[in-house]
Amino acid sequence: MNTKKLYYLQSLSLVFVATLLLVTANIKANETQTYQEVEWIQLMPRDDLEALLNPPDYLANIQDGSEEDSVEALTGMVSEDVTTQRFQDALTSVRVINEFDNKPIKIPGFVVPLKSDEQQRVTEFFIVPYFGACLHMPPPPPNQMIHGKVETGFELAQLTEPFWFEGVIHIETMSNTTGTSAYGMSLDNIQAYE
Repeated sequence: MNTKKLYYLQSLSLVFVATLLLVTANIKANETQTYQEVEWIQLMPRDDLEALLNPPDYLANIQDGSEEDSVEALTGMVSEDVTTQRFQDALTSVRVINEFDNKPIKIPGFVVPLKSDEQQRVTEFFIVPYFGACLHMPPPPPNQMIHGKVETGFELAQLTEPFWFEGVIHIETMSNTTGTSAYGMSLDNIQAYE
């Protein structure tokens, strides 16, 4: 065998071995990835949470499902009252916790489908903290919604099905007619909540 062919084969062998090592390292890194389990309230600033936990008194008089029972109606009200204004601001807050940016997390939640593939598998969706969010009631504040996408899609038998979502969360505002999210997530795993 001539020297050039031998050199070429050795180079190919080295490239193959290096590629194999990188692929193996990436697989092992994904297998050993640890995700910080996060509760939804950790994703919102404390003062937003306080405002939502202490709503203005007049909300007790609004009938569920009425025209007044919507984010638009509540945020459209003009008020001089500081508590009311702070509550209205918290309903649409895109303020986030910067420390979570690019962190691997695990969070429980429900799916609000946005797009599906030809086989009716969900490919784009919002992850939300409670069932019915965005569908039967006003959506959660944007800092309580996470935008997700998966190329391969996944089967969603019922909207009432809870899941665990594992992946890297990032700060990203995304809006559509269904709602607005202040976070996005590059998903590694979606599994039934148990």
